[in-house]
Order: sequence, then C-alpha cells, then structure tokens
Amino acid sequence: MTLSARRARLWQILDTPEPGDRRATVTSTVLIVLIALNLAAVIFGTVHSVALRYGAWLEAFEAFSVAVFSLEYLARLWACRSQPVYARPVLGRLRYFLSPLALVDLLAVLPYFLGFLAVDMRFLRALRLLRLLRIAKFGRYSETLALFGRVMRHKKEELAITSLLMLILIILSASLMYFAEHDAQPDQFPDIPTTAWWAVVTLTTVGYGDVYPVTGLGKLFASFVAIFGIAMFALPAGILGASFSEEMRRDRPGKTCPHCGKTLE
Repeated sequence: MTLSARRARLWQILDTPEPGDRRATVTSTVLIVLIALNLAAVIFGTVHSVALRYGAWLEAFEAFSVAVFSLEYLARLWACRSQPVYARPVLGRLRYFLSPLALVDLLAVLPYFLGFLAVDMRFLRALRLLRLLRIAKFGRYSETLALFGRVMRHKKEELAITSLLMLILIILSASLMYFAEHDAQPDQFPDIPTTAWWAVVTLTTVGYGDVYPVTGLGKLFASFVAIFGIAMFALPAGILGASFSEEMRRDRPGKTCPHCGKTLE
C-alpha cells in the first residue's frame, strides 16, 4: 500500500467511515467510550473523598487518555493531506489545524501539557477544568450532534438576526428600568450594565426575585418586558424546530412512485 493510500485509509477510518467498515466502527466506539469515561473522571474527581482515594488512578487514566487523544490528533493531522482541500504540504495542514473540529481536538489535550508549564496552582486548576471541553469531541461521532450542526449552519442568518433583536431588547429593557428604578433603589439598579442582569432574568422568564421593581412605572415596564420576552425568546425555538423538521425530512429516504419511479414528497 502506497503512502497516499495509507493516508486515505486512515482518514476514512477516523473521519469518513463507510457502512460496514469494522475498523472504523471499533475505532469510533473506543473513542466514544474513552470520552465518556473522561467526563466521568473529571466530574467525580471533584468529589473530595473520591479524589483522596482514587487520585492516583484518575491521574494515570488522564495520562492514558491524553496519549490516545494526542495520537488521534496527530493521525488526523498526518492523514488530512489525502483530502483535496488539505493536499498542500504546509498550507493544507495549516488549514486543517485551524478548522473548528481540529481546534476542538487540540483543546482536548492542550490543558494537560500546559499544566507542566504552570507555576500558579490556581491557574493549573483552571486549566484542568478545560478538560470538560472533551465533550465537544462527541460531535465527531454523533449523528444527532452532526444534525444540530447542519441546522445551525443553515439557519445562521436567521439566528444572528434574532440574537441581535434579543440584545437590543435587553439593552432597551435595562435602560428603561434603570431610569424608572434608580432613584428608588440605587443599590439594586446602580447603572445600566447591572440592570441588564434583571433584564436577562425577566426576559427569559426565569425570575430569581433577587432584584425587582417597586415603583409603579417600573412595574409597568416590567410587565411589558415579561410579555415581550415570551414572544422574543420563542423565535429561536421556532426557527430551530422548523429547521430540524426540514433536515430530518431531507435525510429520510423518500418513497418512489411504482408507476413513474419518481421520488414522492
């Protein structure tokens, strides 16, 4: 087998498996299980009693996982040249290095190696929390997450416009509430940025109750803000729901007409 054929085969196993490819299935299954075990180790490692009793085992498992993920990352970096978009020796690999999924793979192992350079233990602990980013690697192996990614790409313009409208509504609500409540509650509404917390909590209908209006004008503004919040934050849900239906309908194999052979909608 030539070098280019080996690259293509390795890329197929790691990134574009074909149905019935046992090696690709075993590889993806092992990586999925390893990611899940890593997340469990990070979560249970925060329990003091577990860390005291099994700390050495958790550290050893962490080192083993980083070794496997590092080999996977290097293998992808080596095999990416089998794809036309990454075919150039230097620029092709650099392009792959900067791709979103490659950056996710890098962030999955980088905190472990940066830990050796950290002097401040608080900084080291903060870096170790980044291990939770390994959950993003599930996106490579989950069809559901891949579907979600396609939905986000196809509806990015609509979601961007909706996000901008929500940001404008938050700023407007915070500004109105600040001018209505600042004199009555200077500690709770000292400025517009602080009041934005109240706007977010109210618009999302969470309502913690830690900050609330006491003046008549403030209560009037809060009523309108709550009503607009229900309508505004329902927009992204509607956009995503409709897009999910479109994607699932597109993925579903269509029925063919027994007479003409054409695909039926």
